[in-house]
Amino acid sequence: MLNVAVIGSGTMGNGIAHVFAQHGFPVTLIDLNQTALDKAWTTIGKNLDRQVAKGGLSEDDKAATLGRLQRSTSLADGVRDADLVVEAATENVNVKLDLFRQLDELTKPGCILATNTSSISITRIAAVTGRPDKVIGMHFMNPVPVMKLVEVIRGYATSDAVTEQIMDLSRQLQKTPTEVNDYPGFVANRILMPMINEAIITLHEGVAGVEEIDTVMKLGMAHPMGPLQLADFIGLDVCLAILRVLHDGLGNPKYAPCPLLVNMVTAGRLGVKSGEGFYSWTHGTKELVLAERFRK
Repeated sequence: MLNVAVIGSGTMGNGIAHVFAQHGFPVTLIDLNQTALDKAWTTIGKNLDRQVAKGGLSEDDKAATLGRLQRSTSLADGVRDADLVVEAATENVNVKLDLFRQLDELTKPGCILATNTSSISITRIAAVTGRPDKVIGMHFMNPVPVMKLVEVIRGYATSDAVTEQIMDLSRQLQKTPTEVNDYPGFVANRILMPMINEAIITLHEGVAGVEEIDTVMKLGMAHPMGPLQLADFIGLDVCLAILRVLHDGLGNPKYAPCPLLVNMVTAGRLGVKSGEGFYSWTHGTKELVLAERFRK
C-alpha cells in the first residue's frame, strides 16, 4: 500500500486526505499551521459523520479512516516515507515551484509528485525538479469526498508508467480519472472559467441581476448551481487567478477577467471564504442572501 502525503490542509487538501484514508491508504496531512491542521481534522470528522448518517459508512469504517490519518507541521518529516505526494497548497505559481524544489530534495527518488493545481502548467512545475517524468497533475473536484472526477494531467515529460499508475490509483479511490494534456486551464477550467467570467460580464453590463443570471443557468441549462453562486463557492480570488493563467498562457483577449471581478477581489470580496461575494454568506451557506449591492 502506498504511503501518501498531502500538502495543504484547506478545503481541497483535507478532502483529498479524507478520500485516500477512507480507501485504505496511510496518509500524512501536512500544514505548517497547527491551527489549520486542527481545523482540517475537525472538518474531516464532520464529513465522515455525515457519511455515517447517510448510511454510506459504518462507525468502524470511520474509526479505521481516522486511524490511517496522521498530521504534521514539518514538510521534511511528513514526506520522508511517502511514495506519493499530492500538493494542494495555494494556487500560486511561485509557491508551487518553491515547494516542488523542496519536495525533490526531501522525498525518496521513486516518489511520485502530484499537484492538485487547477490551472498551472505541470511541465513548468516539473522543470524545477530532477524527476520530471514523475511529476503529474491530479486535479480533484470540490467537494472531494463527493465529486467523482479526477483530471489527470500529463506534463511534457510525464512517463506513461506514472500516468497509468495515477489513473489506476484514482479508480481505487472510486473516482473517474480523465487523462488530459498540459495546456492552460486543462479541460475543466478552460471551459468553466470563461463561462463564469461571461456571467460576471453579463452582470457588469446590466443585462440581468445575480439571481436572474443564476436562475437562467440552473433552470434553463440544468446546472445544479448558477455560475455566480459557483464563483462564490470556488473563491473569486481563485477564479481571477485561473483566468489570468488562461489569458497569459493563451494570449487570447476572450480570457481577460471582467473588471468587476478584479475590483471585487481587490476589495476583499472573495465569496464564501470572506462572507461576501455576489451573495452574502454571513448567515452561512444554508441561508443564501443576495448581496444588496447587486439588487436591481
